Amino acid sequence: MDKIRTVSDTRRAFYQYHTRPINSIYRQVVQELMVEMHLLSVHADFKQDPIYSVGVCQSFDQFMTGYQPEEDKNSIFNALCKAVEANPDDYRYQSATFLNFIEGKSAEDLINWLLNPVSENGLDENIVNSLKSVVERENFKYSRLFGIGFYTIINQLNPDLAKDEEKLAKLIAPYAEKLQLPVEKLKKDVDLYRSNLDKINQMLTVIAETIEASKKKRINMEKTEQKEEIN
Repeated sequence: MDKIRTVSDTRRAFYQYHTRPINSIYRQVVQELMVEMHLLSVHADFKQDPIYSVGVCQSFDQFMTGYQPEEDKNSIFNALCKAVEANPDDYRYQSATFLNFIEGKSAEDLINWLLNPVSENGLDENIVNSLKSVVERENFKYSRLFGIGFYTIINQLNPDLAKDEEKLAKLIAPYAEKLQLPVEKLKKDVDLYRSNLDKINQMLTVIAETIEASKKKRINMEKTEQKEEIN
């Protein structure tokens, strides 16, 4: 029997792929995403699908907004995926391809399509088959990242509907029933996601204001020093 990878194994692998230190402000975000992806990757009922891929990419991109140095972000994302023995290009491809595919659809049409995915508009057959397996699987493994991906998709198509709990619940009811989605859990996951995004945005605003104030202070000090030299 193959030994099941531990969180420690995944963490070690991550730092082999990404050797630079993680900016302290974002360290917890990276650690939590790493652990979540790890626990799913070793779960017997889990399989990567395009909606989950949207959730992973969206979570990473949103929570890593403003990361410095900017060029490290891609390395960190790649390391997260490789550490759980996944291909980062697959995540990016599935996410981007599916989001492009749904563009122009109504939320209602999308839900109907998800219940019976068929190839259209040249959509990659692998993506179609992956989404078919989601609805056909007996033991679908729901995850917070799947919930975020699902919310992202609906929000892209109809932001107003995504904010209306009653209409959203009615819309997704057939899909939720088919997958036996824990609707209350999904709602809590989405609410927490939006709340954390607000906190990140507030933090970035404070950081930007602090940096700007520091620049102004430095400029004023330099002007004062120049005047003193002249006098």
